[in-house]
Amino acid sequence: MIQYSWLIPVMPALAYAVIILFTRRSKALSAGISILTMASCFLLSIGVFFDFMHRDPSQPLPALSWTWLQVAPWEAHVGVLIDPLCINMLLVVTLVSLLVQIYSLGYMHDDERFSTYYSYLSLFSASMLLLVVSNNYLQIFIGWELVGLCSYLLIGFWFFKPEAADACKKAFVVNRIGDMGFIMGVITIGMVFQTFDFAEVQKMVTDGIASGIYDPAKNHYIAGIAILLFCGAVGKSAQFPLHVWLPDAMEGPTPVSALIHAATMVAAGVYMVARTYTLFSADPVSMDVVAWVGGFTALFAASIALAQNDIKRILAYSTLSQLGYMIMALGAGGFTQGMFHLTTHACFKALLFLGAGSVIHGVHNQDIWKMGGLWKKMKITAGTFLIANLAIAGIFPFAGFFSKDALLDAVKESTVWHHEILYAAAVFTAFLTAFYMFRLFFVVFLGEPRDHHAFDHAHESPLTMTGPLMLLGLLSICAGWLNWPGFDGYSKFLHYGDAKPAEFDWTMGLVSMGIALAGIALAGSFYYWKIFSAEKMAEKFRPIYLLLKNKYYFDEMYGWLVQKVLFGIASIFQWFDDEVVDDGMVDGTGWLNRKMGGLLSLTQTGYVQNYALVIFGAVAVIFLIVSF
Repeated sequence: MIQYSWLIPVMPALAYAVIILFTRRSKALSAGISILTMASCFLLSIGVFFDFMHRDPSQPLPALSWTWLQVAPWEAHVGVLIDPLCINMLLVVTLVSLLVQIYSLGYMHDDERFSTYYSYLSLFSASMLLLVVSNNYLQIFIGWELVGLCSYLLIGFWFFKPEAADACKKAFVVNRIGDMGFIMGVITIGMVFQTFDFAEVQKMVTDGIASGIYDPAKNHYIAGIAILLFCGAVGKSAQFPLHVWLPDAMEGPTPVSALIHAATMVAAGVYMVARTYTLFSADPVSMDVVAWVGGFTALFAASIALAQNDIKRILAYSTLSQLGYMIMALGAGGFTQGMFHLTTHACFKALLFLGAGSVIHGVHNQDIWKMGGLWKKMKITAGTFLIANLAIAGIFPFAGFFSKDALLDAVKESTVWHHEILYAAAVFTAFLTAFYMFRLFFVVFLGEPRDHHAFDHAHESPLTMTGPLMLLGLLSICAGWLNWPGFDGYSKFLHYGDAKPAEFDWTMGLVSMGIALAGIALAGSFYYWKIFSAEKMAEKFRPIYLLLKNKYYFDEMYGWLVQKVLFGIASIFQWFDDEVVDDGMVDGTGWLNRKMGGLLSLTQTGYVQNYALVIFGAVAVIFLIVSF
């Protein structure tokens, strides 16, 4: 099946074209084409996995690379790179995309642009899958930019809402900042290595280190390339300080939020760091930068989530925090641990967002303080949401218990600069995660209804929505078992070089679970048993509460920088352009030409005797010059 793997990104691209050109008038046909195409991609990905696992290791994989263009000394290719990292992402992306598309049948059934929505989903999936299967830096950049374009279309799908229109523009602009670093890194790779191929660059770097040609202490160009590439990951995976676009992306349809936040767009940054890990791991400086940016983002975003009241925004900041975990693990040398957490997170975060969509579909509101007691009306949604909460908190035997333990262990055993501080921050983040996620659960599903009108009209979602919830709930329980102690199948499948394998430490697991249980108990004390008053606590620490509620005022700060600083600098350039360039250089040149022409026109009198006098004078001057 590997030789047909190129069809995986091609099929949803064709589905997009068919829907746009031929089936836009038929909702059923458009949705059917999109869903069947994604189901085919998922089945083909499973076939590629089994084909890869049962192949003869002595036999090379089929050559799936074709020359695209040649510009000496570079040669650009388009192709497919099938390895464990690619297969892992193919399975995650195609499965989550398929479930989101099935779920959308119920959630978006009344939307007037239903067919357009499914065409965008197909194009988005094609772009992400192109990024995943890429075998070179140019091709991954093309997929990278297409994902950014599709996210713009999906976040702003309800463009008639001012908030959605602003959110998609914000996502697009902020991502362009990170992508500027990414494209500079890709160009530098071409200049330094004279190739864009992943395998060739990896071989040059490893051979250079082995032979002593490259010394990380003296040659810093690889660190520079790695950090430039990481700028792209900071934008796409919404790491600090380019994190501000992701919470606003909640203005798109909730299935889109699940797709973007669980396994596709935001995971692209983590995947890119893993795909180019040879460059990062070759230089300790870049690894330190990656680890600390991820660790800070994890704690920073978790603290903001404590004071949010919109159900989707709480999950958005949770995504930021979990992505920080993954980035931190990669920077700490935990290649397998970071990707393992990406895989389990895709299951329970997709479940959380789709569960939130089910709640919104039932009560037509996103404010958690207008909910309450929904367990009585939405048992499937509530039960699956509880499973996802236990998974993200890291409670045994749910998926997050295994992946988060492996991740914390990688940070604890790493050689990152001051890794002990990073480890303490990661453990505290685990406590905060359990607290704010169960704050959300207790307020929304337990207790008494706060808005009786919303509660009276609340209802369970249809099977097209609850079916994906139940399947994701099962995966949120079982996904962590891929690396069950003694089996370690995931580590053996995705192990990278000398990186520390994702071995399970029961002591670490029990300690981290104890910390999570403490967070759950504290949340229950405030929001379920009401032992403590959250309102009094917020009033007592009002400055801190307002700081967290207003997201450390980063949006306001960026708004001030843009309006006062950037616009101020732009006004100076505008003055220079208007007064110096337009009025001075351009208009001045025209004025000078007119004056010179006026002066020269005085010599054209129309009298023959004047012209004869000039000719005679010129001949006299020439005669004198020749004579002397």
